Amino acid sequence: MHPLATILAACLLLPIIGGCTAVPERAADPLPSWRDAAARTAIIDFVERTTDPNGPDFLAEADRVAVFDNDGTLWAEQPVYFQLDFAVERARRMVDEDPELATREPFRTVAEGGVVDLGELGHAGLMELLLATHSGTTAAEFTAAARAWIGEARHPVTGRPYPAMVYQPMIELLAYLERNGFSNWIVSGGGADFMRVFAEETYGIPPGRVIGSEIELEHRSTPEGGVLVRMPGLETLNDCLF
Repeated sequence: MHPLATILAACLLLPIIGGCTAVPERAADPLPSWRDAAARTAIIDFVERTTDPNGPDFLAEADRVAVFDNDGTLWAEQPVYFQLDFAVERARRMVDEDPELATREPFRTVAEGGVVDLGELGHAGLMELLLATHSGTTAAEFTAAARAWIGEARHPVTGRPYPAMVYQPMIELLAYLERNGFSNWIVSGGGADFMRVFAEETYGIPPGRVIGSEIELEHRSTPEGGVLVRMPGLETLNDCLF
């Protein structure tokens, strides 16, 4: 075989066996679900400028940080927030175990199978519902419960699994940024521990990059060792709305 033919064959085979990238990032369509409009153009231009080592706007990978909101930005927030649906489901189980809870709101509405209206619930009612349903377990038990609910529950309007109720264009953007050396973060008013389960499995964002509201934790000793127990109080409320 001619030496040039040998080199060409090697170049063609290397992408298949993992030796190099088959298509450069900029040669493919990085955001196929996005309309060819100003926002898409601006994003691609920004990524290309900040990752070009010969350009004036180049950023080292350590400085490439992308921060996202979550509700209504990455996952759908209609008709209610995902985490509120999770809280309502846990509230139903609490009422089954303690019917006395159904004598007051918002547990009465939950017990009757009604829709919990955020406007009527108000801040105080929302906090009561969230703290009641997100406390009383160990940190590990809560994570397991959130993971199970996310895997089994269905959206009340579409009937689809909640991990399918995310915005495809944003998933493409997260992947595009990560491929270009950016670290993706979430900063939200939602519960950090709930979002961390969802974000890692759905967005590929590790728990340490999810910042949100935090519940109070108490360390307790057990025969099996120390555990963190979730308490009915807020450590931080990461939401400027309140």
